[in-house]
Amino acid sequence: MIVKIAWKNMVFKPLNTILSIVLLTASVAIISLLILLQEQFENKFSKNIEGVDLVLGAQGSPLQLILSSVYQMDAPTGNINYKEAQIWMRHPYVKKAIPLAFGDNYQGYKILGTTEDYIQKYDGKLESGMTFHDNFDVVLGSAVAEKMKLKPGDEFYSSHGDSKEGEVHKDFAFKVKGVLLPTGKVMDNLILTTIESIWAVHDHHEEEETVNASDEVGNNEQHQEHEHHHEEQMVPEEDREITAVLLQLRNKMAFVLWPRLISQNTKMQAASPAIEINRLFTLFGFGLDALQYLAYGIMLISGISIFIALYNTLKERKYEFALLRVSGASRSQLLKLVLFESILLCVVGFIFGTVLGRIGLWLISSSTEEEYKMSFNPFAFVWEKEGILFLVTIFVGIIAALIPAVKAYQLNISKTLANA
Repeated sequence: MIVKIAWKNMVFKPLNTILSIVLLTASVAIISLLILLQEQFENKFSKNIEGVDLVLGAQGSPLQLILSSVYQMDAPTGNINYKEAQIWMRHPYVKKAIPLAFGDNYQGYKILGTTEDYIQKYDGKLESGMTFHDNFDVVLGSAVAEKMKLKPGDEFYSSHGDSKEGEVHKDFAFKVKGVLLPTGKVMDNLILTTIESIWAVHDHHEEEETVNASDEVGNNEQHQEHEHHHEEQMVPEEDREITAVLLQLRNKMAFVLWPRLISQNTKMQAASPAIEINRLFTLFGFGLDALQYLAYGIMLISGISIFIALYNTLKERKYEFALLRVSGASRSQLLKLVLFESILLCVVGFIFGTVLGRIGLWLISSSTEEEYKMSFNPFAFVWEKEGILFLVTIFVGIIAALIPAVKAYQLNISKTLANA
């Protein structure tokens, strides 16, 4: 009975009802979106740095080095000499070192030259086929295989650089040897191959550029000379370069000393993923906090709106309450009726806000997946935080309806009916 009366009263005043629900929906949607975004963002970042104490790379921004080497989200700071890096990869402080050589891309998915240790680090398991052993063999992350419809035995050509619109290298075909099971980590969006494959493609690309430049000036002699060099190795072994090295150290002392050793003895840098990501989250956190304060401000305005709506209708509804009392309704039932109307508004606003927040996350995920190959799950639930948000929403509704409910409770029936 109370539910039916409360619902009819909400429908009877549609403008007040819609305003309150819109404000509640907006505030819940923003907070819900931030909760989901922050939780999944931190989860993805944390899972990908497991087992990586330091990253060795070219000098530049440490954060850029971490984002490019661990998360594949930024341009590398540059290349480092492989021979020199190997000296430090074999250092007694180092437990495990995984070299990375960034290559080109296939349809926007990065091709990464590395070793099988990279697959083991991310707990990669083969869904089909086998891992790479020879040059131009590749293993596909699960997302790449699914979206590009590739399977073991298929071949493709890479495009130069990070852009899928780059020049296609038709001289070297990569052959799919295996497909990995989903890991929920960055590896799902990568194409993995040997470092030597990356060198071979880049050596040939540099040669082509030089030959083209020679053709433009009509220098056939230089052209023939470069054709001859193509049969040989373009870059001497000692000049080979890689992009970065993922390092796992033996103890905490090594973690303290190693960055200083690198900075004092080389032109490279050693950056800590944990430190840099904490710094990123700190910067990122200011924006999230500001948005959360804004959302709670909207929720407060929504509570005030509900209060004004209920309070203003008390005068109009006092005869309705008096008739309810005459019909046998108790004072507590009138109090519950007013409270229930407010809570019902909050529940409807919470449901709409939760749905709207997930639609927002889906739109963000579509954008980040296209740009950074990072997706978010709009159907996930963060039960603890979203449960607290629900309780806060209900609390706002109770506080907003408290004074009108008490006034309904204290209604004088005889006086009200006498004035009717």
